[in-house]
Amino acid sequence: MRSHELDYRIIGDDIQLVEIELDPSETVIAEAGSMMYMDNQIRFETKMGDGSDPNQGLMSKLLSAGTRVLTGESLFVTHFTNQGAGKQRVAFAAPYPGKIIPIDLGLLGGSLVVQKDGFLCAAKGTKISITLNRRIGAGLVGGEGFILQKLEGDGMTFMHAGGTVIERKLNNESLRIDTGCIVAYTPGVDFNIEASGSLRSMVFGGEGIFLATLSGTGTVWLQSMPIRKLIQAISPYGKNVRKESRSLLDNFLER
Repeated sequence: MRSHELDYRIIGDDIQLVEIELDPSETVIAEAGSMMYMDNQIRFETKMGDGSDPNQGLMSKLLSAGTRVLTGESLFVTHFTNQGAGKQRVAFAAPYPGKIIPIDLGLLGGSLVVQKDGFLCAAKGTKISITLNRRIGAGLVGGEGFILQKLEGDGMTFMHAGGTVIERKLNNESLRIDTGCIVAYTPGVDFNIEASGSLRSMVFGGEGIFLATLSGTGTVWLQSMPIRKLIQAISPYGKNVRKESRSLLDNFLER
């Protein structure tokens, strides 16, 4: 089915939300628990399917829900529909600090591969499925796992990413990236991993043992602060704890 057309605006800077304006009978689908606020005539319903196939049977819905669980997402997708006579708004917030990325799938050939926790919301008609990483090594140590999300359709979809977002165009090129910093890429891009350098560099360089490699022709989106790095930075036992340590002289002078 054709995706519903969505009007939207993104609010905020470092901790963003997206506000969707729905015409009567229009629907937006979203991750369970991501809704921030909605107008009075918006009604929501939790379903096991994304609604892209109106003739989808029970077994197909169960299979679709099961594939979402494999990616670490909720078993259900929430459908928000405008049941009023005029325009209504509903807003969704990202689960951690960062940016929201609006993507028109119709301008990308109708398909996009997204990291397993990158999807936020989309126009009804967008199909959410999984795709398997073809490279065993990339699945084991690439930071994204074997299973990624695949979004298909011709309407708007919204992803969230941590920190600052960079969009890069590849023209039969390769790009080496810190594992975990990949948000999404178009199907013409191949994802693999490789050793980050010599043994000394891998042990003492601070960049990790492996780097992700994206090669081919297409578009990639990168994030500067994936949730894994954010947790490490604020953890009381993380590598930044020594940056917060204070000397005895500092404590004495504050008294």
